[in-house]
Amino acid sequence: MIFGERTSLDSRVLVLNKHYSAVRIVSVRRALTLLVKEIAEIITVEDSNYMSYDFASWREVSEFRSKYQREHHEWIRCVRFELAAPRIVRLLFYDRLPKTVVRLTRRNIYARDKNRCQYCGNKFSTSELSLDHIIPRSNGGSTNWNNIVCACLKCNVKKGGRTPEQAGMRLITEPVKPKQPPVVTLQLTSEKYASWRQFLNAAYWNVELRD
Repeated sequence: MIFGERTSLDSRVLVLNKHYSAVRIVSVRRALTLLVKEIAEIITVEDSNYMSYDFASWREVSEFRSKYQREHHEWIRCVRFELAAPRIVRLLFYDRLPKTVVRLTRRNIYARDKNRCQYCGNKFSTSELSLDHIIPRSNGGSTNWNNIVCACLKCNVKKGGRTPEQAGMRLITEPVKPKQPPVVTLQLTSEKYASWRQFLNAAYWNVELRD
């Protein structure tokens, strides 16, 4: 039985297909289920080489790392031992790739703009931000990646139903459609997920993180 802390079991694990292409992101809890069912293996990147482990061998590796590299991992308590939380798993029999779609969602727009108002440049919590149509919908503006930005409530009220030029305001950054989901990009700023980087190909990767 696994008694891992909630934060450890709910941390994120990158899932690769059998050809080492990224296909989705799951929780540690889900990744361990795949491992125990022997439909996935753990992958680590060590000195630019890929190392693979089944459950038994990962348990042995975890015992060693618990003694000498404990600070580099999150830990999951089991009945008689501890496991280091995996960061990457590879599906042994799955070779498909996800569709190349980046969904236009409020979450992705906030992530693309890094929670910064695109008019004043200040960073806000999501509760203090709104989405602004650069060209207002009342003037024929469409709802797409190039016409929506984050705006704080003050700037949004100031701009009103006008274009930035009409309101005497200037965009800090020209909005574009991301090549990969921006939520994933934000996740990669953490060194905890540094081993993911080489697997995230902008031409194929399109999976959104989920709560």
